[in-house]
Amino acid sequence: MTTPKKLGLFSLTSLVTGNMVGSGVFILPAELARVGSVSLLSWIFTALGAFLLAMAFSRMSHMVTKTGGPYVYAEKGLGRFMGFQIASLYWLYTSTGNVAITVALIGYLRVFFPQLANPVLGMAVATCIIAFLVTVNLAGITRAGMVQLLTTIFKLIPLIAVAIFGWKYFHLDYITNSFNVTGNSDMSAFSHAATLTMWAFMGVESAAVPAASVDNPGRNIPLATLFGTIIAAILYIACSTVIMGIIPINELANSTSPFAAAAKIIFGRWGELIVAGGAVISCFGCLNGWILIQSQIAMAIANDGFFPKILAKLNKFGVPGWGLVVNFVLLCSMLWFTMDANLVDQFQFAILIATTACLFDYFNMGICELILLIRYDGLQSRSSKIHATIGLLASGYSVWAFCGAGKELVFYVMLLFMGCTLYYGLNMIVNRQAIFKDTIKDLS
Repeated sequence: MTTPKKLGLFSLTSLVTGNMVGSGVFILPAELARVGSVSLLSWIFTALGAFLLAMAFSRMSHMVTKTGGPYVYAEKGLGRFMGFQIASLYWLYTSTGNVAITVALIGYLRVFFPQLANPVLGMAVATCIIAFLVTVNLAGITRAGMVQLLTTIFKLIPLIAVAIFGWKYFHLDYITNSFNVTGNSDMSAFSHAATLTMWAFMGVESAAVPAASVDNPGRNIPLATLFGTIIAAILYIACSTVIMGIIPINELANSTSPFAAAAKIIFGRWGELIVAGGAVISCFGCLNGWILIQSQIAMAIANDGFFPKILAKLNKFGVPGWGLVVNFVLLCSMLWFTMDANLVDQFQFAILIATTACLFDYFNMGICELILLIRYDGLQSRSSKIHATIGLLASGYSVWAFCGAGKELVFYVMLLFMGCTLYYGLNMIVNRQAIFKDTIKDLS
């Protein structure tokens, strides 16, 4: 078996940036238009919350240097049961999130191939794209990292172009006349938009997940986490503000490719095609990164005996080959199960489920940081006290955003939590029986 190469700072930063700046910035403006321009305030608040989470993950990556990210942090801080719960929800979140990214990718491909409006044809093409990216990841983590780096560079160019040149076509009245179009209170609309915008920052922990495959993790993981979050926050706020001021709110709410529509106004038909191409590349790279993360999480859980061992078996390139294949089957099954002719509705359903599940994990991460700081330092140093405060603020933000998702989504996440608890219990029973049989065999 060849010695696997590791991810450096640039590849790792592109993994964080690419996982965040993906489907969110390219299709969320359409979803947020259904709330109103109050969502621009939600972007700012969510960016602050994401930065708190980024700082918490950066600190924990110093204390726990093991592949698994949120999973291993929770296991160290809250024990195996909560570690498994958080890992399972995180794994399910990445699966659902990948559905949303794929849906956004197909939405922008429609600019070039309108026939993809046929749901069956669109999902068939999506399946082929996922299969290709799984093959890329099977060839090794550094190749997946190189794809991530290149796609991140190419996706930033059209985003920056729209953010800069779009101000010439900006109409302030488009924003002031549609502050809240939901019919609910401003606070309710603000909270709901904050849950949606949090989807765009999902991935803040990406650098920490493949820790064992990172070069100099103590330095590179915190830097990549902070750099990636800052880049994403600046792009999101600038681009969303510009697009809401270029396209009337009613038109924007029904668009499956809002960035391309804005580019058409700014640059004409060629601009629309170029930006749509950038969006395709963006979603393509984002999907590549999350496929990598999903397999790494499954491997970490399997190594601890909670998932089948085959998910942790490495191929000759040092990646969990069978884990990637199993995740491919799961992703495609979910994609076809949620197939909808209205891509905006399909996208909203996927991101709300994924975000709500992940916010539950993020809440626990802030608590884990506090516990680990007490365990390692006893909160004696000024630095530890500052980071403990950051962890608590990150958890508080997560609770607020979690509640903003609404009762129905919280209900679904709690059902997932109980299902994971049942699986954990059955797994413990099976493992104890296996240990008992092995003990009897040794005694005889």
